[in-house]
Amino acid sequence: MVSLRFLPLLRSAAYWIILLLSVTARAQGDTAFWDRVRFGGSLGVSVGSGYTDLLVAPSALYSFNEYFSVGTGLQVSHVRVDEYKSWMYGASVIGIVSPVEEVQVSVELEQMRVNNTFDDEYYPGRPNERFWNTALYVGLGYNNGNVTVGVRYNVLFDKDRFVYNDAFMPFVRVYF
Repeated sequence: MVSLRFLPLLRSAAYWIILLLSVTARAQGDTAFWDRVRFGGSLGVSVGSGYTDLLVAPSALYSFNEYFSVGTGLQVSHVRVDEYKSWMYGASVIGIVSPVEEVQVSVELEQMRVNNTFDDEYYPGRPNERFWNTALYVGLGYNNGNVTVGVRYNVLFDKDRFVYNDAFMPFVRVYF
């Protein structure tokens, strides 16, 4: 299974980020470390006739300098339509490069547990799904202070999985 082979990479990346951040914190003192950490993430609610989509995705970034940041995040989402429902949860690690103040280039590795339930009337014979999904995003965004708006592309996108509709995804990142 393709997605599971990236799980050790995600764990390893998270380990090295935590180790790097802790070494940096000791070298600079606790105050300097926390001055460089920004918290934020995303919240989403979409409701319609027979449709509900909820998202909570907190995250934190550590800025090494004005050009380079790394971070980690969690995500929980629920989608429900008349014929289908999905619960997804997982974690991600992200690296952001800002060559100029207004531009962000990002690489993000995401590991999500996906739980899809299908209505047999609309999807006859299709079994419910439980699997891990790995996404590797390359993104480009416009930064305006605490808010970045952009688009990211999942290079590991699988159109046959009920995870995301498209390899391209718009994003809004908010950090304080």
